[in-house]
Amino acid sequence: MQLSPESESIVAATAGVVAEHAEAITRVFYPDMFAAHPELLNVFNRANQAIGEQPKALAASVVAFAVQLIDPDAPDFTPVLQRIAHKHVSLGIRAREYTIVGRHLLGAVKTVLGDAITPEVGAAWDEVYWLFATSLIAEEARLYALAGTDPEQPWRRYRVVERFEESDEVFSLLLAPVEGSVPAHRTGQYVAIAVDLPDGTRQPRQYTISSGPRGDSLRVTIKRVRGVDGAPDGQVSGWLHEHARAGTVLDVSQPAGDLVLDETDAPIVLVSAGIGITPIAAIMEDLSRRQPERTVRLFHADRSHAHHALYDGLRRQVLAMPDARAQNWYEREAETAPTLHPAKPGFMDLSDVELPEEAQVFMCGPLPFMQAARRALIRQGVPAERIHYEVFGPDMWAQNPE
Repeated sequence: MQLSPESESIVAATAGVVAEHAEAITRVFYPDMFAAHPELLNVFNRANQAIGEQPKALAASVVAFAVQLIDPDAPDFTPVLQRIAHKHVSLGIRAREYTIVGRHLLGAVKTVLGDAITPEVGAAWDEVYWLFATSLIAEEARLYALAGTDPEQPWRRYRVVERFEESDEVFSLLLAPVEGSVPAHRTGQYVAIAVDLPDGTRQPRQYTISSGPRGDSLRVTIKRVRGVDGAPDGQVSGWLHEHARAGTVLDVSQPAGDLVLDETDAPIVLVSAGIGITPIAAIMEDLSRRQPERTVRLFHADRSHAHHALYDGLRRQVLAMPDARAQNWYEREAETAPTLHPAKPGFMDLSDVELPEEAQVFMCGPLPFMQAARRALIRQGVPAERIHYEVFGPDMWAQNPE
């Protein structure tokens, strides 16, 4: 996969200018595309559009892909591309939609940069985009095929079997397919749930499968999003909180996601905050059943014990595993069951925790939390390549984890 020599020299000469204006380009691109193709509003997360995260993530990805094409010393883009592909198949993205995206994205480049985009420059960046798009199309086709999913019919009907109230803000739904069985999936993956909202729109949201593989059902754990600083409440989480009860039928995607439990016996360190506990809970359930002897260190931060979702199940699993240890931090108070190590007050501090040698680290939580945790772990001597993470929403960390 490489650019033609003519395009390579042009992209090398113009990459800096495009990168400098990348966010402005995507701010033009999305409104233009949605005006011409309003049906795509049912695919893209409107909340991420409103706060600017999706445009920033797209801009960073395209620029990083272009840089890799012209700089042999640039970071390998493959892990980022695979992560994007997983998110796309969970949303039911189809190959033909890349033509729409490409036309409006390159039109936005011309709008923002004006006369700087000569026909030759435009053709070079068109080549960049289609190398980017065809790489994603191929990877997404592979993921659809592995799951036995028809890209034209990406949603399956699942029935809510049972609902569990985990806290005032968090609830879990046990879902079973209306027909057939749950597709094979790996521990740590997620699904998207699409709902038809009262205003006539349709919106998907991705939720981690918070249980280990079961075959006949899966559990998702959802935090009802409350708007802060004038932002609206979460549309989909709010709808599910109000309406998803035993018997409710939902549209659910195939399982996706690249942050998955490995199949080795290496020690594992699990780091989470808030609703980031969901993939950690799935990993713990799987480990307690299949590898109970494995060395595990679980570190979690939350507002309080009352906000700590899935606590009881995690507590049972930690206590049942001979080399599992847990430490919690609560901002508001240090309360927990007496059978576990007492929680510490305040924010998580990993500067002096004991870590097993050669451990693999899995993290999930708000981006600033994970950045701080990563720095602390690296200072503790954990190699960066052993630290893996999951971001809810657009991945704004892919090229700049510091």
